[in-house]
Amino acid sequence: MQKISALLITYNEEKNIKRFLDDADYADEIILVDSYSTDRTIEIAKTYPKVKLFQREFTNFSDQKNFAIQQASYEWITFFDADEHIPASLKEEILNTIKSNTSADAYYVYRKFYFKNKVLNYSGMQNDKAIRVFKKSKNRYKNNRLVHELIQCDGVVSKLRNKLDHYTYSSSEEYRNKLTSYSKLRAQELRMKNLKPNFFHFQVKPAYRFFNHYILRLGFLDGKEGYVISKLHADSVKNRYVFLNKIYEAEASQLINKNA
Repeated sequence: MQKISALLITYNEEKNIKRFLDDADYADEIILVDSYSTDRTIEIAKTYPKVKLFQREFTNFSDQKNFAIQQASYEWITFFDADEHIPASLKEEILNTIKSNTSADAYYVYRKFYFKNKVLNYSGMQNDKAIRVFKKSKNRYKNNRLVHELIQCDGVVSKLRNKLDHYTYSSSEEYRNKLTSYSKLRAQELRMKNLKPNFFHFQVKPAYRFFNHYILRLGFLDGKEGYVISKLHADSVKNRYVFLNKIYEAEASQLINKNA
């Protein structure tokens, strides 16, 4: 059986860390890269003998995850998030897949999306998936993505049959705060592309995002939660351009002060 490195990046994951570490009992080592948590994340992690702890300032998700990959000792890697739970059926499938000397170099895992402890079957979440199992030598996160990071696989990508449980947030405010942090990082990405926001970005794109989640992706079938999720994602799209505009304003102000 080939050995496995289970990777995780954290910041104040006290409420999730124990579940993750218990789920990762299949791994031969657990690499935890923490962004200087101020809660009990580190205290809890240190009670697990397989954990190898690194603390590092957070710049963006891709950079932090690529650093974690570099610390892995073994070729096969699993890289789940702290708010994801690995059911026994998925864990067994992962182990059997690696044991079978598969020809694939990376695997997508579909996610069952929970919001306020309710499963959302629609709202754009029905086909949600991410690469969570892969070979170290064939995969890296794309450096041009600061948020919603994507694996770039130099090989064959397949998918696993069993789903993981994705426990997102227990309140709308908690989810809004997370989306806001994503919007700020996305704004930085857009600035690097020199995008100038206009009416289309501020009004049309957010409206379409709501329509896409709530109507096209059947969010209305998820009831109140479907509406809330659709609205939060629409607000997140608008916020990215608000933050982008603030970046340009700050740059213009610095230029004026420099020339004064």
